[in-house]
Amino acid sequence: MLLALTSIPTAAGREDRVIAFIKDWVDDRSALTLTTDDAGNLLIRPTQQTSTAPPLLLEAHLDHPAFVIESVDSPRQVSASFRGGVMAPYFIDGRVTHHAADGATTNGTIMRADEANEPDRPFRIAHIEFEKSINAAKGDVVTWALPRSAIENGELHAPVCDDLAAVSAALCAMDECIASTPTTTDAAPNMHLLLTRAEEVGFIGAIAACKLGTIPDGSRIIALENSRSFADSPLGAGPIVRVGDRLSVFSPTLTAAVAKIAQQLEGEPERKVGAAPSKKPTGTAKPSPIKPIDGFHWQRKLMPGGACEATAFQAYGHEATCVCLPLGNYHNMGDLDEIEPAVKAGNYKGGAPIKPEVISIDDFHNLVELLNACAKHLGAVEPLTTRLDKLFDDKRFVLD
Repeated sequence: MLLALTSIPTAAGREDRVIAFIKDWVDDRSALTLTTDDAGNLLIRPTQQTSTAPPLLLEAHLDHPAFVIESVDSPRQVSASFRGGVMAPYFIDGRVTHHAADGATTNGTIMRADEANEPDRPFRIAHIEFEKSINAAKGDVVTWALPRSAIENGELHAPVCDDLAAVSAALCAMDECIASTPTTTDAAPNMHLLLTRAEEVGFIGAIAACKLGTIPDGSRIIALENSRSFADSPLGAGPIVRVGDRLSVFSPTLTAAVAKIAQQLEGEPERKVGAAPSKKPTGTAKPSPIKPIDGFHWQRKLMPGGACEATAFQAYGHEATCVCLPLGNYHNMGDLDEIEPAVKAGNYKGGAPIKPEVISIDDFHNLVELLNACAKHLGAVEPLTTRLDKLFDDKRFVLD
């Protein structure tokens, strides 16, 4: 699933190939139903609704920064808008691939890239010359020229991790969900998937989902992302329960609930508020139904390098948080830690290397495990106010 999806070319507003893949995937599963809203967002839910409780809604987006042809200027030359965030040096002599409707691919080179100029020109325009004449049409997708996805030394190197690796994790988690056999004491998890369009140009699909009423009432939303890795959020240290982004912080209650489940999967017992960390369980608390998983790791971070759709959902009144995979070569920008400061200081000249995005395979598997556990146990996690009320009752005597 991961290798197949992350090799598919996609762009904001031109997610057709990924949507076709997902529709085929749902068609093979009678336990699932897919609907599409007026913005083209996909909502996948169980065919048989066994629970009236608000669902856990996993959300991911279907697009990735890429070019969309705006005009065909000659048999070998096109002008294409770049829909997404990539710094200017990466466009200098950049190598790209045209993806024709019939599946044919042709490589080319960016001859010149004009800066965006709102409102007349909302996106950067690249003027591209291809190696030979192509059967191009307005609306065709052009991507960076990169090899198909491959796993090397425990890492996925792919043209598109953001956000198709998260889409893959959501689909894998849904497969686990519908394959689980409920017992009389364990109802089938009530998990839905929302897959949105045009995130890379400002959450447009997510905003539309909020305005159109696509999201079921009362949903608890876990937005799934691939977020730029920093020194304190490395690849291989586990999926990240993301407490906020550069625009907002997410639901404290939902974030804490997801973090508590991750903590139990790692095997670290929950400690009392204000208590020192301890690896030894204390007291006679009821044992957790969540069993630790060998090799499970996770992180809890404020990831300030970008914004994600959890911010949009929160702004429109939904309860939302985010879990992300730490990502190398964010938006395919190679050597970004060295190039970005030089560009901002005005000291960088020349082009910059485009590279495959990179995630850890262990992080991916642990993300799927975390989503499975959330589907089964998130409803049983007590709200933070319950813990605080107990703490108050136990220690209020000090105020007398």
